[in-house]
Amino acid sequence: MLRKADEKFNKLCEVIEQYNGLVVAFSGGVDSTFLVKVASEILGEKAIALTVISPYIAQWEIEEARELTNHLGINHRFIEVGIPEEIKNNPVDRCYLCKGKIFGTIKAFASEMGIDVVADGSNFDDTKDYRPGMRALAELEIQSPLMTCEITKEEIRAWSKLLALETWNKPPYACLLTRLPYNTLVDVSELRMIEAAEAYLIGRGIRAVRVRKHGNIARIEIETSEIEKVFNVQTMREISEKIKSFGFEYVTLDLEGYTMGSFNRNVGK
Repeated sequence: MLRKADEKFNKLCEVIEQYNGLVVAFSGGVDSTFLVKVASEILGEKAIALTVISPYIAQWEIEEARELTNHLGINHRFIEVGIPEEIKNNPVDRCYLCKGKIFGTIKAFASEMGIDVVADGSNFDDTKDYRPGMRALAELEIQSPLMTCEITKEEIRAWSKLLALETWNKPPYACLLTRLPYNTLVDVSELRMIEAAEAYLIGRGIRAVRVRKHGNIARIEIETSEIEKVFNVQTMREISEKIKSFGFEYVTLDLEGYTMGSFNRNVGK
């Protein structure tokens, strides 16, 4: 039905039909779920969702990805990747270095499976933020079909809803390294602190949230439409006490709300 109704969706299907097989870097987010769903409908078992297990990926996110593919009946595999030596100090080009390492590993996996094409879920809107990782994808010849077909996030969400994908309104998420200022030594114990704090806030019904770590300070970013959920004395006290129990000394709320890539504001200036 969508192929008949939408030219861009049809173009996406035509691109995927050219592949003999496809490995999709799969996080369980809106974009990669939509892409692997469409690919699996076209390629069947030759479409593989591949999820990376790493210290800087939240465990709850990995489990959600596992449950999602089980529900959808999609061929799902996992690989483990540690923290590459090149990014242990969280450099400004961290994303480039990380993508190179991870997608190089994914390409090796795909080769072992006899599959030539590896894809990610980058969409047409992903040019709006500082994303050096895209250079690594280009160097490794990783395909981005959603971007190639100029498909936007809004279109992906709308089509995901039509396809009954539960991710259609899922908030965006990113690896835990984005919660640390650039040029900060990456400590796995601190990543677990951040993960625990965010999981707690999500568990309280706060959907889009980031806990940025500045030394011993937790700076909470919440989507502006949801900030009012925490603005009463009792709630603020409960949140503060709980997040301090994870190892933070101070807890603050950023009144500007959640901003994608907030640590990127001065990059390149």
